[in-house]
Amino acid sequence: MSVIRVVITDDSQVARDVLRDILSRDDDIEIVGEATNGREAVELAKRLAPQLITMDLNMPVMDGLSAIEEIMYSKGVPILVISDRSDAQTAYQALEVGALEVMPKPALEGADAERLLERVRLLAGVAVITRLRRRVTTPAPLLALPTLPATPGGVPRDFQHVVAIACSTGGPQALVRLLRTLPAGFPAPIVIAQHISHGFIDGMAQWLASLCAMPVSVGQKGEQLRPGHIYLSPSESDLCVTPRHRFQLQSSPENSLYHPSCDVLLQSVAEVYGSDAIGIILTGMGRDGVNGMRAIYQAGGITFAQDETSSVIYGMNQEAVKAGVIQYVLPLDSLPDRLLRDVRGYSYSRPGPLA
Repeated sequence: MSVIRVVITDDSQVARDVLRDILSRDDDIEIVGEATNGREAVELAKRLAPQLITMDLNMPVMDGLSAIEEIMYSKGVPILVISDRSDAQTAYQALEVGALEVMPKPALEGADAERLLERVRLLAGVAVITRLRRRVTTPAPLLALPTLPATPGGVPRDFQHVVAIACSTGGPQALVRLLRTLPAGFPAPIVIAQHISHGFIDGMAQWLASLCAMPVSVGQKGEQLRPGHIYLSPSESDLCVTPRHRFQLQSSPENSLYHPSCDVLLQSVAEVYGSDAIGIILTGMGRDGVNGMRAIYQAGGITFAQDETSSVIYGMNQEAVKAGVIQYVLPLDSLPDRLLRDVRGYSYSRPGPLA
């Protein structure tokens, strides 16, 4: 069994002690170095060649965000941000410059400790590029929205399609690349279930909003869906839509593995919008979202999956392809143009699932 070499970075001795205790419980993880600031982390990354670095954000000498940028510029290493929930927006900026995932500082025992071990084992095997270049795009001009008839239930709506997206590990970075090129006048609501630690969803919404032409917010109970708006599911509840085109929040089962549930959101979109639903399943671990994509496909909607090459983890999307419910497997950077084509009402011949 190969051992995962990890460097811990945090200016707090207590935090380092907790991380060391958790990560040293099993024989498959070895702590090869500890850094008390970003500058030390950069040096240890060069000298020790770890397979993963945990990174705090608020530190003296060099903060975590600067350290991540420098590490990813010189020699890419998988980086897991472990920071306070109060740093949520900065944490997502860290994802933009190369970190793989964000999670809160764990306690010695409990679900967060187990999740930390799982994340380290998963992310240590992810291939990362040495230098991430930020992409600057100019939003497309505002689109004129069509006037649409009322739905069969008699409740009017000012959009035809609804885009539902499922994602997990690597999802925030994928969402930026997908959403930042869409115009402010995008003629459909976009609803997203992204697996996320509790307390980080508001920071993610603020981060996405700073990069996208469309407004981004966390879906609220009773809120009306609007075209040209991006909605995120809160982590504490499962988001779904009602026939009156409003959001409803459901309590997550106590034994639920994923927060929020991708299946719950996608299945509700399939039920309400049928053939007008567009489902996209992106990078992530596990099978959440597969049943939701199946529901959209069976309702006559359009289903897309991110391809393996552009995925951080080819897991959820691969499972959906294997299940035979995906019509199109596309590179991430090809999805925006295809999405614009479909929501603008271009005619197309609906294919069967991939073989």
